[in-house]
This record gives sequence, structure tokens and C-alpha cells, in this order.
Amino acid sequence: MELPAYYVGIMFLVTRLVDGVADVLMGLVIDNTTTRWGRCRPYLLIGAVPFGLLCVLAFYVPDFGTTGKLIYAFLTYLCLSFLYTIVNIPFCAMLPFITNDSRERTTLSTVRILLGSLGSTIVAVATLPLVNTLGKGNQTQGFFYTAIVFGVIATFFLLISFRNVEEKISITQERMTLKRAWTGLKSNQPWFVFALNIFLMWGAFFFQTGALVYFLHYYVGNVELTAIIAGISTFVPLLGTLTVPALASRMKKRHVYLVASSINLIGMAVMIVSGVQTLGLMIGAVILSLGAGQRTAIYFSMQADPVDYGVWKTGINTAGILTSINGFLGKVAMAGAGAITGILLSSGGYVANQTQNETALLAIKSCYLYIPAALIIASMIWIGRFYRLDDHYEAIRADLDAGKHAPADKPALQGERTAI
Repeated sequence: MELPAYYVGIMFLVTRLVDGVADVLMGLVIDNTTTRWGRCRPYLLIGAVPFGLLCVLAFYVPDFGTTGKLIYAFLTYLCLSFLYTIVNIPFCAMLPFITNDSRERTTLSTVRILLGSLGSTIVAVATLPLVNTLGKGNQTQGFFYTAIVFGVIATFFLLISFRNVEEKISITQERMTLKRAWTGLKSNQPWFVFALNIFLMWGAFFFQTGALVYFLHYYVGNVELTAIIAGISTFVPLLGTLTVPALASRMKKRHVYLVASSINLIGMAVMIVSGVQTLGLMIGAVILSLGAGQRTAIYFSMQADPVDYGVWKTGINTAGILTSINGFLGKVAMAGAGAITGILLSSGGYVANQTQNETALLAIKSCYLYIPAALIIASMIWIGRFYRLDDHYEAIRADLDAGKHAPADKPALQGERTAI
């Protein structure tokens, strides 16, 4: 017996709320960790096997009845989400501890995006064939056995990462508390600029991904095109990602971000003027996805730099909690985009599996193209005007390498109060 849809909805809502709190707490834990393996690596070891096990248990269907299944599904999904936090937040926070070199960070971010996209593509392509092969007609068993395969693979690569990744940058500081973390973050203007941009950048992304099926099904009227555009959105960003190290070696990171956003915006413009023409939509999707891949790669490289600024300005390293808050803000952006999309579609008179009225079609196109375009423009203005850390980063890094910090009796950088 399947769980009622509203049960599943409640489970996801509660889990996301708990997950957000867990993310921030995990960041605090990282900032208080000191081991011979570093601050982040130990959690890859600690979480690897439990995470793989929960991947399996989450797809096991016990014979507990509807209420029992609800409780079991809730507990296993909550535990799986918690264990994902234990391994993912340290993985994301590790970059500032691996290297001080800004270009190396960009290269590592690029490799991370490429291999992460490759992994997710393999999972997307292989899941249903594995379910059919392993389940032999029984979909429940097929998903369970497939989860075993993926759980073992996940555990293996987490342990490989623990074994082979080295945190070369070690720090010694006072015990991190929420008050001390806030002291470090409130003086970190580049991070505030970066954090606000998360809503703009990821908001645009989540609006588009959430509205893709609606746009192609109801506005364009070509359901077959969905798979093609989805494929473009999966593979073309990888090509964009490959160009980022070369671009970052020739220009500042914020300029790479602006170039990538411009390419993304051009792709949206092509899709807007193409209307329902298949060729134009495909060309626009390729351009859009190319810019999206570039922007994502440089985003993760940029994320590490405000950590160094915070150490230079206050002497407090907030790599863990800064990374976790960034991840939490991304989840808020995803939830907000989903909620606004639902509100706009409902207010426009959207009815599933029916011919949509003009207002509903406008709402669908707005969610897929107009709103993301507006958010990207706002993001470009925001980063272009207020993010100035690139201009001073080399000097900051030189000070840190020499054991120096920002002067306490004057603004750290010229113009810092207005933009950095």
C-alpha cells in the first residue's frame, strides 16, 4: 500500500526544516573540530558507512501498515538527510583548507562540478534500467536493490575521498560559538554580498528547473522536446564548466561570473524571441546552459574567498558555518521559487492536463523565462556593483601568508564601507 501524497508532502516539509537547522549546526561543529586529519575530512570517514546504510534503508519497504510505513519513511528519510549533511557540508567547506591559491580553487571547483554532474547523470540514466533488471518486474524490490548498489558506491567514494584528500591549511583558534561565529560573519561584507546573491542566482535556476515541464508541455505544446531540453541542461553545462579555469586565469572571478551570467541571459533572450519554434528554443537552451555551467563553477570558487577575508579582518575562520549558511540559503531559494511558482500558476488559473488560458500561459512563461531573466540581471548588477573582494584578494592573501591581519584602527580596505 502506497503512502498518501499529503503524508509524503508533510514528511518532506518537516525534513527540510530540520535539515536547515542541522546544516548550520554542522558548520559550527566543523569550526570546532581539530584532528590530525584536519577539520572536514574526519566526517567523510565517520559518515561514509552510515550514509550508505541509510541509502539502503530508505528504500526498504517494511510490512508495517500505512501508519507504520509513514513513521518508518519519516525516520529513515530524516536520518538519511542528517547523514547527508554530515558528509556534504564538510565536503563543501573543505576547499579553503586544501589550498590558498585562488586559481587552484577555481580548478578544483571545476573538477568537482564536472565529476558531480557526471555522477548525477550516471544515476539518472542507470536507475530505471537497474530497477527493471534487479527487480525482475517487482519495482519495489528493484528500487531496494538499486539503492544497495548506489549505497555501496557512495560509501566507497566517500572513503576514497577521506583517504586521498589532504587538508594542507591548518588553523588554530578559540572555540567557535554562535556568538563568535556571528562576530566573524557580521564584519565580512564580501560574504554578505555573496550570500544575498544566492537568492538571485539560485532563485533563477530553481524557477527555470521547476517550470521546465510546464513550459514545454503547455506553452510550447511539445512534450517530446522536454527530454531534449533536459538533456541539453544536463550535458552542455559541463562544456561551460571546462572553460572556467582558462577564463579565471585571464580575469577576476566576478568578471567571469558576469560573463557567464551574460551568456546565460542571452540564451534566455533567444528562447523568449523564439516563441514556440523548436530550433530557436534548442539553440537558446544550449547558450543558456553553457552560461549556467560557467556560473556555477565560478560560484563555488568564489565561495571560498570570503573565508580568507574573514580571517584577515577578524582573525576568525568561519569556513564551516559560512558554507553551511550558504547551503541553507540555497534551500530557502529553492523553497521560495517553488512556492512562488505554485502561487503564480494557481492565480493564473492553471489546471493540470487541460488547455491553459492566456493568464496561465503567461504565468508559466514568466516562471521559466521572465522571472529568471530579471533575477539574473539583478544578480549581475549586485555582483558588478558591490563585490570588490577580487580587487584586494592578492594583498589579503599576502598578509595572511605573512601572519598579518587588517589594521584595527581604520577600515581594512579603501572603500570597504560602500563595496567590497
